[in-house]
Amino acid sequence: MGETLFSSTYQPNPRSALDVLAFVLTPAGAFASGPDEIEAVSVILEAAKTEAIERWQSLHSAARCS
Repeated sequence: MGETLFSSTYQPNPRSALDVLAFVLTPAGAFASGPDEIEAVSVILEAAKTEAIERWQSLHSAARCS
């Protein structure tokens, strides 16, 4: 079975390295409706991407310790 590439109801799994990587590598333009929004979206996404990586690392570390 293949991976879901796009779905409006898709919610990434914070435990999945593939989901986190896909989110982190997605350019800001994918979340903006025009060039004027890209800068604002980039600022918001930077924090969200950092949080996604930190959550994955925390969940991954906890799973390894269990």
